[in-house]
Amino acid sequence: MSIPPRYAPLTFAVLMSIYMVTLMTFVITWVNTGLDGNFLSRWWRAFYIAWPIAFALILLGAPRLQRLVGRLVNKDGAD
Repeated sequence: MSIPPRYAPLTFAVLMSIYMVTLMTFVITWVNTGLDGNFLSRWWRAFYIAWPIAFALILLGAPRLQRLVGRLVNKDGAD
């Protein structure tokens, strides 16, 4: 399967948000409430609340952050 290049920002936002939200909500739910019989339902609730927010923030913020990094990074590679 190949995704057309014009969908690269959207594809990046989907994958990055799923990756980050899965790990972050898992760890935070585990730390705050422990691993017991209701863990998966608590984790899933945290995930489905956080994912749309993270997706929108990445979709909107990634281009600006990439431009900022481009300005901050030394172009010639020297320290």
